[in-house]
Amino acid sequence: MFKCDDYKFFLENILGLMIINTDGKVTYMNQQCAEYIKVDLKKSLNKSVNEVFPPSKMMELLQGDKVFNTDFYFHEGRMSVSTQVQLNRDGKIVGVLEYDMIQDFSSLEEFIGKYTSLLDEELKYYREEFRKLWRTKYSIDNIIGSSEKTKELRRQIKYASNTSSTVLINGETGTGKELVAHSIHNLSGRSFQDFIKVNTASFPESLAESELFGYEEGAFTGAKKGGKKGKFELANGGTIFLDEISEMPLTLQPKILRVLQEKELDRVGGEKSIPINVRIIAATNKDLQELIKNRGFREDLFYRLNVFTINVPPLRERLEDLPELVTAKLEQLNLELGKNVTEVDKKVYEYLCQYNWPGNVRELHNVIEKAINYVEGNKLKIEHFGSNLKSDFFKFSMLTKYENPIEAIKREAETKLLKEVLEMFHGNKTKAAKYLKISRPLLYQKMNRLGLK
Repeated sequence: MFKCDDYKFFLENILGLMIINTDGKVTYMNQQCAEYIKVDLKKSLNKSVNEVFPPSKMMELLQGDKVFNTDFYFHEGRMSVSTQVQLNRDGKIVGVLEYDMIQDFSSLEEFIGKYTSLLDEELKYYREEFRKLWRTKYSIDNIIGSSEKTKELRRQIKYASNTSSTVLINGETGTGKELVAHSIHNLSGRSFQDFIKVNTASFPESLAESELFGYEEGAFTGAKKGGKKGKFELANGGTIFLDEISEMPLTLQPKILRVLQEKELDRVGGEKSIPINVRIIAATNKDLQELIKNRGFREDLFYRLNVFTINVPPLRERLEDLPELVTAKLEQLNLELGKNVTEVDKKVYEYLCQYNWPGNVRELHNVIEKAINYVEGNKLKIEHFGSNLKSDFFKFSMLTKYENPIEAIKREAETKLLKEVLEMFHGNKTKAAKYLKISRPLLYQKMNRLGLK
């Protein structure tokens, strides 16, 4: 066991320990320090530290507010990493203590290796945090579902993210084409650069060129001083997403083709071409090859865009994803609307699976949001979807049950109309017939034929 008076033993085993007083004179130095800086210990005491060890930074801590410092020393072929600590007593500076943390290059290399490893981990963490702040609105994690079609979609997104080729995303309205484009960008090497979305159908043809390619000062009446960058320049180094590419005016299609081929663009009113480094992701809900036949889209542009093709499956082809999609939407709506819907009746999924979903996931989200507003407890049930759900919602899937679908829908519509009018007039046939502009006997005929009492 150590004794209290063993402090001298402890001090002697500290690397390079030295102490100075307020005059800068050495009041203590252990033998290890004297041997390392190659001085006589006894002769060094009460001498100025600058005389004993000229590179010393100890005097700096006697002057100001700094109470702690770490520094490198390289002197006469020797290296050390030393720490200086200001000594205070009763609020007054009484000296400075210095000790070495490292005294050889091998130890320094080991320390740097460990520190670098730690920094790498820290860098990975902050890089990911920065990515979360910088990244686009959606990522591949927002693609919900475990069906084979959804798994294949994720695989295609990952393949696309590993290349810089142009991507063409095909899919019906509401399938999530923009989500796919965001995901590709986020997984790509351009993820820290800008992602610029352009809805090509939103610009009037007269403004589309200046919006996409920018303009120079004085290019036209009302042009801003200094000109303006277009969407392609804003996306330089990153990704530009051309949504609804099928709506791109034919007059602008050659300019898009030039960006793809020559990697440069011309501003409106500009005299010099501007080099551009941008990845293009385009999306469409139309058959571009059919548009080509009807001269609504350039064939050469199509081939430049259609390098890496991703087909987003419609919801009706991946109905097994419905439970996950509904659960994810409910979790989001619970937060947004202050609800606590945590359960879904099995009958809800049975009904949802019968529908054709022409509006795809977007329509599903709309239907779920409408329904959740009627939930008072924590369970979503069929009745929360309202009467429209039962009468109109599943009409598409039921058509296959009839030999003559058109007549079946006409009969259904006629039945619904008669029921509502009779209810409106509290069963008064005379008033109902007059409202429908038919005779009373004809009303009775229709009621008998449709099985209404």
